[in-house]
Amino acid sequence: MSACGLDFGTSNSAIGVMRGNAPALAPVEGDATLIPSAVFFDYENKNRVQYGQEAIGSYIAQHDGRLMRALKSILSSSLIDEKTLLGSRMVPLRDVVKIFVRHLKEKAEAFAGHELTSVVHGRPVRFVDDDDAADARAQSVLEDIAHKVGFRDVSFVYEPIAAAYHYEETTHREETVLIADIGGGTSDFTVIRVGPQQKTRADRSGDILANDGARIGGTDFDALFSLEAVMPTLGLGTRLIEKNLPMPNSLYIELATWATINFAYTPKNERLLLELIRGAREPEKVERLLKVVRDRLGHRIAFTVEGAKIALSDAERTVLPLDFIADALEATATRAGFDQAIEDKTERLHKVAGQCIKDAGLTPSDINTIFFTGGSGRVPAVREAIKRAAPEARATEGSDFLSVALGLTREAQKRFG
Repeated sequence: MSACGLDFGTSNSAIGVMRGNAPALAPVEGDATLIPSAVFFDYENKNRVQYGQEAIGSYIAQHDGRLMRALKSILSSSLIDEKTLLGSRMVPLRDVVKIFVRHLKEKAEAFAGHELTSVVHGRPVRFVDDDDAADARAQSVLEDIAHKVGFRDVSFVYEPIAAAYHYEETTHREETVLIADIGGGTSDFTVIRVGPQQKTRADRSGDILANDGARIGGTDFDALFSLEAVMPTLGLGTRLIEKNLPMPNSLYIELATWATINFAYTPKNERLLLELIRGAREPEKVERLLKVVRDRLGHRIAFTVEGAKIALSDAERTVLPLDFIADALEATATRAGFDQAIEDKTERLHKVAGQCIKDAGLTPSDINTIFFTGGSGRVPAVREAIKRAAPEARATEGSDFLSVALGLTREAQKRFG
């Protein structure tokens, strides 16, 4: 089969082909079938491109270069039409996405042993909230990139529907399921009937009862958590001497947001911070912020925050080491504080899940199972918010990061045989 299923994610990506009658995911980094959606341009080695954990490792080791992560999140923003400085040249951001997607395709072709000409791409239910034109444009950008890397036939499936097809392989009776795919950049929901008889149908449109989604995901939780737990150690919330004005917050937001971290590293921002240090009531904190900008430590903060978020899924309290900014610097965070920071987002997810059930013409008690997939579905506050939408349903989960890719691969077999 010359087709594949491609799950290009905000945080992680996977790609699969059929082996016999079973979907198999291609090794994309060593033996791993899951790769962080990260690219590092190594200035020390003539802009050599590294991917995934290797890319992150080079950044953490402080190699001279540029790390790009959360690439999918720029598809639906104006950033996709901008250029970024890589070494001495300006490169369109859509070309960075293309480089990463091409890498996945080449890995899958090496695994399959032949060229792959067709792809079933996963996509969120909503790239953009409440803007159909922007949503369609984001899919068009992704389709154009797929063609440019060599796919002749490109089709799309909502990611929660793909996850549903994977979940269906494990069912032995008919169920009405709410699929909750909580990813790095978006959260997507599908209400679908699954079961042994349903999965043999060529046309599943009658089983898919409703889809809904929101542009909320793990990167949003990271940003809010960073602003709550880390950025105050760099001066957020402190005051200026003149008129007791607050420190401007735009740079903190930029550094807390995965997709915009690199935009903080400018001479203009360094000059601004030097001025702010002179007028700050707590200049030592703003000096730390200047070090972050000068030494390009934004992604190290983001990785630290992400690790703490994961730790708080099992613990009530954790410490974020920030000694790469200043000696012995650290921040303490609690699950209660994290939950409060993301409360508006989790409440929105509860409402979207409930609306999806209503759109299906059902009541909460009609949902037999909630199937969680996507790494951000591990966050306890997220799970509880979604479970409140169907409190009587059984909650279960599959492979957090691979269910969508496996379902897309199965769908590629159906569409392209």
